[in-house]
Amino acid sequence: MQLMEKTKESRGISIHTIKTDRYKTNTLMLMIKAPLDRETVAMRALLPHVLQNGTAQSPSRKEVRGRLDELYGAMLASDVQKKGEQHVITIRLDVANETFLTDQTPLFEEGIKLISEVLLDPLVEENAFNASIVANEKRSLVQRIQSVYDDKMRYANVRITEEMCKNEPFGLTSYGTVEEVEAITAEGLYEYYQQLLKKDRIDLYVVGAMEADEAIAKVETYFNINGREPIDQTPPSSESPKVEKENVVIEEQDVKQGKLHMGYRTYTTYKDDDYVAMQVCNGLFGGFSHSKLFINVREKESLAYYAASRYESHKGVMMVMSGIEFAKYDRAVTIIKEQLEAMCSGDFTKAELDQTKAMLKNQLLETSDVARGYVELSYHQIVSGHNRTLEDLLKEIDQVTKEDVMHAAQKIELDTIYFLKGGEAS
Repeated sequence: MQLMEKTKESRGISIHTIKTDRYKTNTLMLMIKAPLDRETVAMRALLPHVLQNGTAQSPSRKEVRGRLDELYGAMLASDVQKKGEQHVITIRLDVANETFLTDQTPLFEEGIKLISEVLLDPLVEENAFNASIVANEKRSLVQRIQSVYDDKMRYANVRITEEMCKNEPFGLTSYGTVEEVEAITAEGLYEYYQQLLKKDRIDLYVVGAMEADEAIAKVETYFNINGREPIDQTPPSSESPKVEKENVVIEEQDVKQGKLHMGYRTYTTYKDDDYVAMQVCNGLFGGFSHSKLFINVREKESLAYYAASRYESHKGVMMVMSGIEFAKYDRAVTIIKEQLEAMCSGDFTKAELDQTKAMLKNQLLETSDVARGYVELSYHQIVSGHNRTLEDLLKEIDQVTKEDVMHAAQKIELDTIYFLKGGEAS
């Protein structure tokens, strides 16, 4: 799917227009990027939710919702996520494409106006955000952080990342800690917001059926950030250290099922030539239902209730996640290690390789079927500083050979084993 993309640096932000008529909505996505830092992570997690609760022109959530309703039920959403050791705030507005409506309301322009207000003209009272909004959003964020403890798979992912990367920014969560959130004040958050406008890289993606020059002109009408001095934020992650020895962490809680998570260093990230080979390697190893972990650990050996692997492409770490009976820990670790050894020695068939490549391509195409997914694919290039379009990815997947996968697998080293098991009474 070749879309017409155009980028322009203007008035402190990078404007990316993606012209396409395949979506029924026009999508505006602000991506605001800064390095992961313990001092700012909680404020960055809180900030977008505070911003979308009210602007100077629409000083309440109710009034913002009213404007969205007037735009034929436009949707405003925000999020924050890690991409390697970069922390990215996303603010997204989906609005109906006016060309499909008989009404001539300028929905696209009104959408740009609203999202610009959310970022640039927030509700401010005496050099502080509204105290009530900040307090409410702090409570919601604390609940999100605490909910991780109740979801033991997510909890184990957080814990292994903390242990494996304890001396690296990647060890931080996207949301910060309860204590860090509770320490935020309305004044301090507003002060940080002003720094963010000056220092962060800001990208605005405009996706839909509009001409690029027209879209850029409308954006420039409403987005004007003076005095910006964005900090050069590449590379996206620190170098992964060499593994000296496997780190084993065993934790006990009142759980019925053990969570065995194993963290690997791949020494391969999005910018590297063998990145796509590592994606194929991860797919064969544990990314799909035909992968070695699923077939051998879960199906053949009946060692796990689930077994899969996930590759984080900007940090270059691969996490194996499995749910096992407590007594099967040693056997499960052995079998998981054997599956990676099999990858290194080329113990997989051409049919398995072809199936993995086909599923990876299908996954990419499914992601690009929605505007948000297409923007996420495109934004990888901003984070990594390496240009690789969707078409490039599809071609590179086709070109991956068995030897490429073996070489990728041979770079992978096990760093940390984390096991969450029941206590003595379990």
